[in-house]
Amino acid sequence: MHPEPHDEIRAASFRDLGVNTLYAILKLRVDVFVVEQKCAYPDLDGRDAEPGTRHVWIERGGEILACLRILDDGEVERIGRVVTAPSARGGGYASRLIEHALEIIGRRPSVLEAQAHLAGFYGRFGFETVGAEYLEDGIPHVPMKRP
Repeated sequence: MHPEPHDEIRAASFRDLGVNTLYAILKLRVDVFVVEQKCAYPDLDGRDAEPGTRHVWIERGGEILACLRILDDGEVERIGRVVTAPSARGGGYASRLIEHALEIIGRRPSVLEAQAHLAGFYGRFGFETVGAEYLEDGIPHVPMKRP
């Protein structure tokens, strides 16, 4: 699937998400992180509903193609839960989401916990590895920061 002119990038706080959009975002996250990647973890961690959290997603015709969230961690903004639907992979959606997230974040420092094999991808956006590789749910990750 490749980007089309009517693909929409949207951003909203939890309270401004419609019920159908929230359901679609959570379903995509569970389908990929819990089912596909076989990581049984509490995706509903309470952070989605925090007042400073922004959800960013790309949709086409009501279908969520990719999404992420930005958490307000005080001194830094934390990008997480970056996910692309299997049918939309290879279409540049994750890049568009990261670019949009960084527009929202502006000049504030940002951090993320990248799956290790994606460190180069995030490096294209100015993120640098700032710590040792570690395992989370059996998947190698690295902490990254963009000053």
